[in-house]
Amino acid sequence: MPNEAVPFLTHEGTVLHKFPSGDAYFYVTEHMAVDADGAPNAYHPQDTGLDANANAGFPRGGWKSVLAVDPHDSIKPFVQTEGPHAGFFVSKTTLQDPTLPEIDPRRYVDSTAIPYLVFPGGFRTLTGTGNIGDLAMARNLQSGRTTAAIVADVGPTHAPLGEVSIRLAENLGGANVNPRNGRGMPRGPFLYVVFPKSKASPAWPLTAVEIDARATAALTAIGGWDRILASVGR
Repeated sequence: MPNEAVPFLTHEGTVLHKFPSGDAYFYVTEHMAVDADGAPNAYHPQDTGLDANANAGFPRGGWKSVLAVDPHDSIKPFVQTEGPHAGFFVSKTTLQDPTLPEIDPRRYVDSTAIPYLVFPGGFRTLTGTGNIGDLAMARNLQSGRTTAAIVADVGPTHAPLGEVSIRLAENLGGANVNPRNGRGMPRGPFLYVVFPKSKASPAWPLTAVEIDARATAALTAIGGWDRILASVGR
């Protein structure tokens, strides 16, 4: 396989590269932001969840894209009535299990349990960048820690690349990561490899073990970390 990567496109200042053949692409960024969406304790009516309610657009507006709507009162988010996180809102991700009700937290991808990437809205619409449910690998270039991941959520249109779930941040070396203020996040730079057209059928649910197996196989198929690292000068 040829080892020379070529520029693919640039998004918000981050240059993406890919090999002459194949769909996979990769990029390096220092930026990391943390998304708590999908965690069953992400948001609470008293603003005591993992993340601030303002980041879900609540109560001012826009929250319906992040919080499940109460089926009995469409102007309010649904509050869980049972289970370990009773009293919390149900926080959504773009990737969902359509076989479960919209007010069931298990429908969504739990940020605390599953390593996932967030695609900026504008990035998702670009040809060749892939879509929700595609798989990825990530590496902390400072520590060498790696993790598999799945593309599970969509962020603001013009956001930079590098928004990830709590679990992904902690897999790359973060400790007690706080989505409210960014405390505990690992230091980069970070290398991401994304595999368009790699999503499973159905795309969700998958376990973390299944995500790891599928993403690792995709990475091996393009030459593994050695080939990617050589291409970014590491």
